[in-house]
Amino acid sequence: MIALLRAKDGQHLLLEAELRALVGPTRKEEGCLQYDLHRGADHPGTFLFHEVWESREHHAAHTRTPHFLRWNARKDALIASKESAFWQQIA
Repeated sequence: MIALLRAKDGQHLLLEAELRALVGPTRKEEGCLQYDLHRGADHPGTFLFHEVWESREHHAAHTRTPHFLRWNARKDALIASKESAFWQQIA
């Protein structure tokens, strides 16, 4: 899964803090193989999650965790846009 998030004006520091708070507990979840947060080198208000899960079921379980639900309740005040999609490695 790749998720690309863009902060609302003036919210990039708060957004980064919220996203960083997801990393530790998510990496401990069953089925989480990789959960990396990146910040745009030329656009500090843009963030990218690179997530690798054992299965879509594991990802679905992630969206029901307390830390994800907390984030989900706060995200609309912080993000201007979000794109996400599942990807398959082919090479």
